[in-house]
Amino acid sequence: MPTYEYRCARCNDTFDVFQKFSARSLRTHEGCGGELSKVIHPAGVVFKGPGFYTTDSRSNGGATTATASSGTDSSSVDD
Repeated sequence: MPTYEYRCARCNDTFDVFQKFSARSLRTHEGCGGELSKVIHPAGVVFKGPGFYTTDSRSNGGATTATASSGTDSSSVDD
């Protein structure tokens, strides 16, 4: 069962509540009668290992981009 954190707008009290996904959100604080709102926390996500970028999945790595950017293009015509 997930844990939700609520904050009261009137007294600024914060507390945790175990609720089902199907349960309705709490609306009023039992202590002071103020309006409650859920506190949203950012999720900690860490990307580890290869495969998260387009360059990570290629076998030749960045060799193609290094050759193209070095200025050794044989198709250019000098006047």
